[in-house]
Amino acid sequence: MKEIRLVAGAGARDRVDRYLSEIAGIASRSQIQRLLKSGLVTIEGEKVKASRRLRPGEAIQVLVPEPEPSGLSADAIPLDIVYEDQFLLVVNKPAGMVVHPGAGVSRGTLVNALLAHCKDLSGIGGVLRPGIVHRLDKCTTGLVIVAKDDATHLKLSEDLAARKVGRTYEAVVWGKPAPKAGTIETMLGRSRADRKKMAVLRESGRKAITGYRVVEEFDFASRIEVNLKTGRTHQIRVHFAHIGHPVFGDPVYGGRRRAYRGVSISGMAEARRLLAGIDRQALHARELRFVHPAGGQEVRLTAPLPEDMQWLLRELRGASQGAAPGRHGCA
Repeated sequence: MKEIRLVAGAGARDRVDRYLSEIAGIASRSQIQRLLKSGLVTIEGEKVKASRRLRPGEAIQVLVPEPEPSGLSADAIPLDIVYEDQFLLVVNKPAGMVVHPGAGVSRGTLVNALLAHCKDLSGIGGVLRPGIVHRLDKCTTGLVIVAKDDATHLKLSEDLAARKVGRTYEAVVWGKPAPKAGTIETMLGRSRADRKKMAVLRESGRKAITGYRVVEEFDFASRIEVNLKTGRTHQIRVHFAHIGHPVFGDPVYGGRRRAYRGVSISGMAEARRLLAGIDRQALHARELRFVHPAGGQEVRLTAPLPEDMQWLLRELRGASQGAAPGRHGCA
């Protein structure tokens, strides 16, 4: 058994199963529930149920059985590594790469590539998510933190939960958001109409906070900078769809529509041309800021915009008028 000890943070008011899976990042929620049923999770020395709500300062002990061999292959896939030391690494993930194996996907993921690159990764993420501190959608590009040991993983997860890790994204969205800078704050959860999608909910879900500012405006789209205050699944994509400005090219949340209100006929012709040139959401995790878990120094890392988003912005600015469009895809 591996022993993990935690102290609930100042803002802890959540169910213990949700806290350990989503906040502390120890394992999936189903795995945590199995540990709870087996009596392997205690708070202040007492066994607890999954529904038990935490109080700030409480001591949590989790006994995790040593993981069985994952059986995952180590795939020699080139990685764009922005930073690496003995404790962690940060990867600039390309479009089309899934972060970790899941239903129907067992090869070609970031985890498969990491297994070929690293001898050891933190086991806290579970058999299928070793080292993964946070995730990006398959067709979102940019920076992902990976932990090489459990202590680093726990500290980074705690800092994420405490909003001490800065994450800045760039996106192109439909229309012109107003005001030009602001904060979107809602509750997010699984869509009741489609469980594969996320949605803004009124009576349930988890708080999601997104700060943004408009950097550049075009005829029918805007370039924006986004700062995540929380990190919910599909948060940026859902939030901008919710306020009527979906991420350009997003196939799930309205970013590939063929008719957008307020856009002229000539503008829609141009929009269709650009949609034909990019088949993913124009969203990129550009910057990470965090305190190194071991050294204590501030780390600030950036990843340049990928080629397809650079092309999209050039076209929106009219720099390539009359040029035949290329095709930029999410494999």
